[in-house]
Amino acid sequence: MTINNDLLIRLEKLSYLEVQDDKRSEIIEQLNEIVSFVENLSELNTDNVSDTFAMTTASTPLRDDTPACNSHIPEDIIKHAPKSADSFFIVPKIIE
Repeated sequence: MTINNDLLIRLEKLSYLEVQDDKRSEIIEQLNEIVSFVENLSELNTDNVSDTFAMTTASTPLRDDTPACNSHIPEDIIKHAPKSADSFFIVPKIIE
């Protein structure tokens, strides 16, 4: 399979993308390289490879979900605010 300008136009319509005219030849060349690589993969002999060779029975280790509260974090944030009161930011009124 080779990518040409007609196929690129079709791909543009299907993907709702627009390729600039000065980039068309570069994109066509890159797409042809990708297709060539994928075609090389199809030539691999995988007859003796199990379908689940990469599968493992191990699961992702989970950590205990223990709640924690660091009371100094809100204080550190508020102390950097230009204006604050009672642990809240004071901002200018924007709605009349």
